Amino acid sequence: MLSVGSSAPVFELPEASMEMIKLSSFRGKKNVVLYFYPKDGTPGCTMEAIGFSDHEADFNRHDTVVFGISRDDVLSHAEFRDKHGLTVQLLSDSESEVCRKYDVLEDRQVDGNIRCCFNRSTFIIDKKGVVRHVLCNTSPRDHADQVLQLVKGLN
Repeated sequence: MLSVGSSAPVFELPEASMEMIKLSSFRGKKNVVLYFYPKDGTPGCTMEAIGFSDHEADFNRHDTVVFGISRDDVLSHAEFRDKHGLTVQLLSDSESEVCRKYDVLEDRQVDGNIRCCFNRSTFIIDKKGVVRHVLCNTSPRDHADQVLQLVKGLN
């Protein structure tokens, strides 16, 4: 897992509208919240995405953009976004490259088999591209509120 004080690994991923998002384009301009979630449409992931969408204006006031990242494809993201009226940008990491860079996947034994499982995690990155906060095994309930409080402390 990335540690506080390390440089955030750069990446480029497609958003639900198929626009390519480069993390490096925010350096020097915006703080960035990356929250990694398991799957579009599940109750916890829906609660979390709605929470971040509801606080969009608050994050904007603190020069912060929020991206949700999962391994779902852009079509799934677009359907999820439209069904729930989400404003948070959802990025598709269908090849798990960014998930690996941020070390949010882990092998676990499930029913006698080794499975690649998702560790719901959030990274708060400052305008210089430095990881300032790492939240692991997060609960979707009130997660956006918790992250907003941490972002307020960045400035």
